[in-house]
Amino acid sequence: MIERTLVLLKPDAVQRALVGEIIHRFERAGLKIVGLKMIWVTEEFARKHYPEDLIPIIGRKTLEDWKELGISAEESPEELGKRAHEDLIRFTTEAPVIAMVLEGVHAVKIVRKMVGHTSPHKAEPGTIRGDYSTISMGYATKRGFGGRNLIHASGTPEEAEHEIELWFSPNEIYDYPTVHEKHVK
Repeated sequence: MIERTLVLLKPDAVQRALVGEIIHRFERAGLKIVGLKMIWVTEEFARKHYPEDLIPIIGRKTLEDWKELGISAEESPEELGKRAHEDLIRFTTEAPVIAMVLEGVHAVKIVRKMVGHTSPHKAEPGTIRGDYSTISMGYATKRGFGGRNLIHASGTPEEAEHEIELWFSPNEIYDYPTVHEKHVK
């Protein structure tokens, strides 16, 4: 039940000086930081993290947002996905990113719950996106400035394992005891 998950504080979180607040929320929830670094992501690396096979998913989600917001799509979902994907790559590389590995009981689900819905306008108050980001992903795509939703969190334990291997070498992840662990062992 103890899992690890990858969290990325995107350029907008770094530029808006929300890093400490977001990390504080994870620590207060009893999640342990076992890896942490700041990286200025290259385009090549961004494409490894957000591979082209995500384009259909991004296109579908963007189209759903547009319909909900009353924005008509003149592009196909595939074209929309390609454009949104390129915006996301450009956004990911425009300023540093904070990458961290969090560990805890059901860490993947707990972090996803704390982060909130991918499109911030749908995120509940009390979640990170619900409290600090209001723009919809559809609006961001329409304006051509990428998914400014503050944070990325792995969606499944399998995805977390893959993403952690991509972002961290084994010697950048630490094992140490915390006070919280006394209560979960």
